[in-house]
Amino acid sequence: MKIIVGGAGHVGRSIVDYLSQANNDIIVVDTSKEKLEAVAKEFDVQTLQGAISHPGVMEKVGAKDADILIAVTDNDEVNLIACQVAYTLFQIPKKIARVDSEYFLNPLWNTLYSDKNLPVDLVISPDVEIAKSVLNLLKIPGTTAVLPLVNEKLYLLGFKCSESCGLLNMEIGDITKHYNSPIIHIIRDKKSFFAKYNESIHLNDEIFVLVEKDKVYETLQEFGISVKQVENLVIFGGNAISYYIADVLEQDDSVSDCKIIEGNTHMPDDFAAGLNHTQIIRGEMMSDVILDEAEIKNADLSVAVTENDKDNLLASLITKKSGVPYTISLVNSRAFDNLVDENGENILVERSLVTTSAMLQDLRKAKINNAYCLRRGMGEVWEVRIDADSLNSGKTISEINLPDKCKISAIYRDNQILYPSVNDVVEEGDILIVFVSPQAMRRAEEIFRV
Repeated sequence: MKIIVGGAGHVGRSIVDYLSQANNDIIVVDTSKEKLEAVAKEFDVQTLQGAISHPGVMEKVGAKDADILIAVTDNDEVNLIACQVAYTLFQIPKKIARVDSEYFLNPLWNTLYSDKNLPVDLVISPDVEIAKSVLNLLKIPGTTAVLPLVNEKLYLLGFKCSESCGLLNMEIGDITKHYNSPIIHIIRDKKSFFAKYNESIHLNDEIFVLVEKDKVYETLQEFGISVKQVENLVIFGGNAISYYIADVLEQDDSVSDCKIIEGNTHMPDDFAAGLNHTQIIRGEMMSDVILDEAEIKNADLSVAVTENDKDNLLASLITKKSGVPYTISLVNSRAFDNLVDENGENILVERSLVTTSAMLQDLRKAKINNAYCLRRGMGEVWEVRIDADSLNSGKTISEINLPDKCKISAIYRDNQILYPSVNDVVEEGDILIVFVSPQAMRRAEEIFRV
């Protein structure tokens, strides 16, 4: 696919990071020469200096041949105008716009986004998506991934198998017989693979389990994970992400104390004005005085969401040494992985995975309800609905002829999870949970296109 990315800031780079792993023709446009040079050094992409909303710039990058425009500059209006230009002058089939302003995101104005008005196929707010991802992890501390599926009726949970896991060295087939927690995917030693019946669970495996919403805690107990309710929370970084998290937590009676440490003393005054019960602490984030003021030793969990990876990882290291049980760090790059041992207690949230997951439904040429990037280069999980016109309805799984490294791991039918064999028939109304590796992506898109 030919993809034009407007914006080479944090969001644009994170999107390019993920999309460049596949065989895509990517062109990045930005007004900043320095940002473009940084992107060109890191990724195999073309760049052009200019404003993405200008027709002349679009023409220079060959917009007439583009499949997708992703406009993610820091300016909402520029992104929306870019989509209008892409639609009116160049007929780009898919147009995705980053919109951060709460005014543009208000559900009252949903009719604004249409071919007759503003031709935007998908509006994304990366900060909101990241905040939602963090909030999902806050619900279930100890997990490495909490991915809602089927309108939150199901959760795909990821977690590391520690020494406390009572199912270590047990075969998947035996786990399936005796527990309500079939393991459907495993990441081990940076390799991703489907869980087979004769495969056993190893120490430090990251496993993915599909569970119904009301069985989440029962499932975690089976794997030796005790979930403690988060009551006291400290957030590093005053920005839209932390504001959204704090705003949601203020409506949660189980959270008794939430503090935000902001290192930028020039933060707008209206930032704190929108929060009624959250304490804003301004000062050097790593200062002992500031950490004491935030009562970091009493925190159940810390969340670091500044724009700087090093600051986020350092904040997590410091809070962990202060006795905080769980830490979450936002990262734009995995270059500092060795600084934090990622397990159920120290979680890295990758901006590129969260942001791209929000766009997968429109990026993939398949009929997808919902989708998530698992890990960098390790594939995706799709939620595929089988409608009456689907060519796969009435076929057995073997007849669908899935490529290698693509698997229908579960079927949600009549409010039940089924773990199918190759001879089971796919029916109209089924929701398929499909794992797709990067190598199988194109063929899977063809199979589930209709």
